[in-house]
Amino acid sequence: MFLSKWTRQPVMGKSMLMKRAMNQRYSTKPVLPPKTFTWKSASVLGVTAIGLGFYFDNEKKKYDLERNKRLRAQEKKQRAGHAVGRPFELFNVNEGKVTSSESVMKGKFSLIYFGFTHCPDICPEELDKMASVVDEVKKEFGKDVLIPIFITCDPLRDTADVVKAYVQDFHPDLIGFTGSPEELKSVARAFRVYTFTPPDVKQTDDYLVDHSIFFYLMDPEGNFVDCYARDTTPEEVLASFKNYRQDYLDDQSRVKSLK
Repeated sequence: MFLSKWTRQPVMGKSMLMKRAMNQRYSTKPVLPPKTFTWKSASVLGVTAIGLGFYFDNEKKKYDLERNKRLRAQEKKQRAGHAVGRPFELFNVNEGKVTSSESVMKGKFSLIYFGFTHCPDICPEELDKMASVVDEVKKEFGKDVLIPIFITCDPLRDTADVVKAYVQDFHPDLIGFTGSPEELKSVARAFRVYTFTPPDVKQTDDYLVDHSIFFYLMDPEGNFVDCYARDTTPEEVLASFKNYRQDYLDDQSRVKSLK
């Protein structure tokens, strides 16, 4: 180092200048990035993330609905190859005369249960379950959307008066049917319902009728849709019915649009 001739100030030599430059080049002092984060940008990112979450959740629900609808359609198509149910004529205890199933079921969904009035527990449980489903459907969709039907499989004891008193205990909309042994057996067979009455019994005997424990969902055209076993809850039956009803309405709307 030496003094400047003009300013008399210390002047750095070449080696000292290079040393300072090296020190500046390899300084360990961190270089801070420019400030780009703001609360405004954070809010925008948050809203965007929430929006994307709702979008993908909605798309997944749409996909699941379509997938379940396709599965129900496939199951219905498979069941169509195994005919269940047919139009019938039996004694309608509510009207006091023989009526056709079409006159009762046409234009409405229906739940049909085969049982007998002297059943100690299973039939009352199933009819109570059916009644609760019908009530929930009435609350949500109104009257005459889903009707409950009881068909006896014990013609010996279940006369018109007995069946009429029996169905009134469960639901005001419950329609009861009875008939001759041959008529009832024929209808039960059409619905693939198993029934067995002990041989040589009398009307006054205390006996049980063995039978299938299902109730059947039929659409407004009288076609079989699905059946529900004893372990199916009322909530499951209701959810199933709502799905099938929507499928039916969608199909009807599609048919009208093609005309």
